[in-house]
Amino acid sequence: MTDTDTSIAGWLAGRLPDDLFTGSPEVRVDREEITVIGTIDPPVVDDGDDAPAVREAEAGRIARFREATRGKRMEVAREAEHRFDRKVAWGVRCGESSQLFTHLAVPVMTRLRQPQRQVLDTLVAAGVARSRADALSWCVKLVGQHTDSWLDDLREAMGRVDEIRDSGPSVD
Repeated sequence: MTDTDTSIAGWLAGRLPDDLFTGSPEVRVDREEITVIGTIDPPVVDDGDDAPAVREAEAGRIARFREATRGKRMEVAREAEHRFDRKVAWGVRCGESSQLFTHLAVPVMTRLRQPQRQVLDTLVAAGVARSRADALSWCVKLVGQHTDSWLDDLREAMGRVDEIRDSGPSVD
């Protein structure tokens, strides 16, 4: 985590209502957006072995949380957006379910050579994606799902590099 990420997470820890989530939320920060993902208590389902019933109960609990906390979350988001000049998105984990609420879809420019464009065009032609942009988004999600631990290790290493750089001598 960078100093900015740490200060944003710290501010949110102090500003969020104590009863909003069970425990401290996860705070993700990039150049455009702050995403706050908290955990809420899962519902008690009488037939705990029925996976579809449990998923539906969790979805219902998430929907109830979203509506019941909208005012509180919007107030915090307005303050954070003004303070940190980034949009704020919210997410919730409930049991085995999770959902992100209104979060940004930011355009990203990239240059691809013909073999990479052909991959995207194949996904579009096969109906997997509606456009090259959707196909590229699908590819990024797929890579992210299959390389989570590697990406976590890489982020951790980058954080360590930041720490070492910050502890080095200053040149005045």
